[in-house]
Amino acid sequence: MASSVEGVKEVVAEVMKIDAKDITLDTRFIEDLKADSMDQFFLVDGFCEKFNINIGDEDARSIKTVGDAVRHIDANLK
Repeated sequence: MASSVEGVKEVVAEVMKIDAKDITLDTRFIEDLKADSMDQFFLVDGFCEKFNINIGDEDARSIKTVGDAVRHIDANLK
């Protein structure tokens, strides 16, 4: 799981233009990072690209935190 955590942090840091060391599994995209709908689109797109997976619209709506993203990615990489 460590590699997916780091990968998710890299994507979040790049899209949101923040330092990856400030990102935790509990970091919320909307409340903590002030992500708007375009940011959320670019985050999901970044996760799909980085991990070579597909995240559908319904699943994307359920990803609210960094931890949610990591769990979803880990479940789809198996």
